[in-house]
Amino acid sequence: MPLDLLVLSASSGENLKLSERFAASGRSHGMEAEVLDLTRLSLPLYNPRTHAEAGLPPEVVPLSQQLEAAPRWVICAPEYNGSLPPVLTSAIAWLSVQGEGFRSLFNGRPVAIATHSGGPGVEVLAVLRIQLAHLGAHVVGRQLSSNRNNTAKDGSIDDIVRRLQRMEPIQP
Repeated sequence: MPLDLLVLSASSGENLKLSERFAASGRSHGMEAEVLDLTRLSLPLYNPRTHAEAGLPPEVVPLSQQLEAAPRWVICAPEYNGSLPPVLTSAIAWLSVQGEGFRSLFNGRPVAIATHSGGPGVEVLAVLRIQLAHLGAHVVGRQLSSNRNNTAKDGSIDDIVRRLQRMEPIQP
């Protein structure tokens, strides 16, 4: 069965747990869903000098193929110093230098965003929304922010998954 939903986790802690909840919600709505833990990838930190000297790391092509195969994504990322976590920033940077067609990964792709952060997490959600929109993704209007004092509700996760499910990816 083809994959309907890929949930990316940009941490191995609470955002990974949140990612699992999104994938479970997707499955409960009849979607084939899986979680991709970005912290398990062996991608080096993006550096233009490394890129110029060594080219693309071998992990970039399979990552790109995995993302391309999923018509819808959820990205769960903690807030790092008011912005994106380095593992997510680096992955997006490596994907964006793989060639002229990199935008096809993002153009018209429905994407939902969520966070479990130490604080409110509004900065990471704002930065992520801006970056994804710049790359051409269609970001779901509703987003999810949770922390230890404000646990994500199942109903909120389900609502976001249903909204994402109703969005059709634009075909290239």
